[in-house]
Formats: sequence, structure tokens, C-alpha cells
Amino acid sequence: MNTTNKLKIFNDPIYGFITIPNPLIFDLIEHRYFQRLRRISQMGLSYLVYPGAHHTRFHHAIGCMHLMTRAVRALRFKQVSISDAEEQALQAAILLHDIGHGPFSHAMEHSIVNGVSHERISLRFMELLNKEFDGALDLAIRIFKGEYHRKFMYQLISGQLDMDRADYLKRDSFYTGVSEGNINSERIITMLNVVDDELVVEEKGIYSIEKFLVARRLMYWQVYLHKTGLVAEQLLIRMLQRAKYLVSEGRELPCTGALKFFLDRKIGPDDFDEEVTEHFSRLDDVDIQAAMKDWQYHDDALLSALCRMLLDRKLLKIKVKKKPFKQERKEELVKEFMECQGWTEEEARFLVFDGVIENQAYSIDRQNINILMKSGKIKDVAKASDQFNLRALSKPVTKYYLCHPK
Repeated sequence: MNTTNKLKIFNDPIYGFITIPNPLIFDLIEHRYFQRLRRISQMGLSYLVYPGAHHTRFHHAIGCMHLMTRAVRALRFKQVSISDAEEQALQAAILLHDIGHGPFSHAMEHSIVNGVSHERISLRFMELLNKEFDGALDLAIRIFKGEYHRKFMYQLISGQLDMDRADYLKRDSFYTGVSEGNINSERIITMLNVVDDELVVEEKGIYSIEKFLVARRLMYWQVYLHKTGLVAEQLLIRMLQRAKYLVSEGRELPCTGALKFFLDRKIGPDDFDEEVTEHFSRLDDVDIQAAMKDWQYHDDALLSALCRMLLDRKLLKIKVKKKPFKQERKEELVKEFMECQGWTEEEARFLVFDGVIENQAYSIDRQNINILMKSGKIKDVAKASDQFNLRALSKPVTKYYLCHPK
């Protein structure tokens, strides 16, 4: 652990100068587990759609920590009691909330590990860091897990109006150039308050919340669920699945030691012990990119094709509509591709597949965003707002996609 640190300043393109608030946060940022986030893309393969989207999880985590500091300051100004220990724990918890993300953010969770969410891996990293830092993260972990008695603190970490969303919407909007996502996070934070241990927004901030929810919906359709980004992520998942299958069949695949560890093993939620977490900490986007560059020349035609599609941006054709595709159409495409390429049905289904996407900007059933009215009453934002479309935003919208070679 670094014991001779200095409090530094980051120059962030979103918020300007960000000051590291205390020595613990400095030491966490300096740690190799956190520095790895410099090599983890914030938006996966979205740069194939928006060329500027090359920012990292490191950017995002620092931004979240900054907003948490501002939120604590705003709440203290309104006489909400938050101790120095609680403030530091909130800063540490939000700083580390994404430390468990794998290469290209979400692709790992569906390919070379099975059923292990990044939240669970983040918690594992926090527990290891807590051990290394002699229990300094005890309170941060309790808040992160929702076990601390002050409920509003968990809402600041993981809720429908948390510091995570307050940063990524504004940051992703900036780097993609999609102005519809540019929320006023400073205004929202200034309007926060706490009533009966619940996070609320003062009534005069309701328009900023309306903008926040609309921006979230638009960013999901326009950016996070953009059809080109969607098909690229699916190809990446399938590339890793194919690589894992070939290794299980005894085929040799050149790759880094960090990636080889996960290709060689079946790893589920119960397998993430200290050794696996240590190997995971060595894995980042660079391992996957280097592997793709090698594997594009592999003698397995399917693996080679998947890699070339991603490297050269020669992606599958994707169709999106509001009703499910007829399975007969999917089977026709599989058969056509098998006949055209001479591939097996199993191989063809790697490149002809369908799926479902869902967008719900606001959930009335999950940690509501509550508005503190001037009368003192508390109303759910969907009921307090005079915008009819806000109630519509609380209903999930489901769409269906079908991907196949052009």
C-alpha cells in the first residue's frame, strides 16, 4: 500500500477539475485492480457506431466518485447528518462499483464465465481489497450490499437515481455526440434530500428528473441498444464461446495467459475464489483484441469469420421489429447458409440467431423516484409529473431482432 501519497487533481472533460478527497480513495485508485479499468471500455463495441466512444470504466468510476462527493455536500447543506466515515465509505463504494467488469464490459458475463454478474465480481474485488487495506472498506461493503441501516445511502449507489446513472448518461452522451442524453446532473444532485431515510427530490427539481428519464430512454434506443452495437456484441460473445469450445476439444489457440486461464476452465458463480479473481484482474480488452488479431487466421472457418467481422466491421445484417420473427424464417436462413457455405447446422446457428431487447426508462415497482412536494407530501415522480409520457416510460417496450449473414 502506498503510504506517501499526495492528494491529486484529475482534469475531467465532463466536470472539469476533480479532487481526490482523501488518502483511502487515492490508494484505491492507485491499486492495480483499479488501474485495470483504464483498459476496459465503458461502452463495449459502441465505437463501431460512434467513433468517439473510446472512454473507459476508469473515467466513469472517477466521475461517479466526484458526483457522490457533490451529493454528500448537497445533503449536508440540507441538514442531513452524514459522518466523515460514511462519506468516505460512499465514495469508496461508488468508486469500486464497476471494478468487476470484464473485457468490453458485458460480453464476458455471457461467454467465458457462466452466470457471474459484474456486480458479484465487483463485490469479490472489494472483499480482497478490504483484506489488503486492513478492514478500511467494511462500511463501504455494507452500503454496497444494502446491509447498512441508512437506506438512502444504498439508493445513492444503486437506485433509479443513483450516481452511476447520473454519470454514465452525461458521459456517454458527451463521447458519442448524442446530445439527447445530456442530463443536468449538477441540478439533480442539488435538488436531492432525505425524508424518513429515503432519497427524495424536491418539487422544483421535477423537470430535471423528467429530462433524466426521457434521456435514459433515448440513450438506450439510440446508443446502448443500437442495432449495430447489438449485433457486434453478440458476435463477440459468440467468438468467445467458439474459442472456448475449440479449446475444450483440444484445439490450440494462441492467446495471453490471462485469457487462456478462462478458456481452459468452466467457471460459475461458486468458483470465483481468490485465485480466479486474481486471474480475472489480469484480463482486459487488450487480451481480447490481441486474440482476435491472431484468430482471424485460424483454420477453424467459424472462429476466423467471427474475428474478421469484428476487426473489419463486416457485421451481420440485423432486423428489428415489434413482433417476434417467425421461426420458419429463421430456419430458412439457417438452411440457406448451410447450403451456401457447406457448414454444419451447429456452425450456421452461430451466425443466424434471434433475440429480444427491452427498454424501460423507469420502474414504478423498484425503488421509486419520489418527489417531495411543497406541501410536504411525497409522490412518485410518474404521479407528480404533468407529463403524460412519463407514465408511458414506466412501461417496458420489447423489441425482437434477427441476425444473419448479408
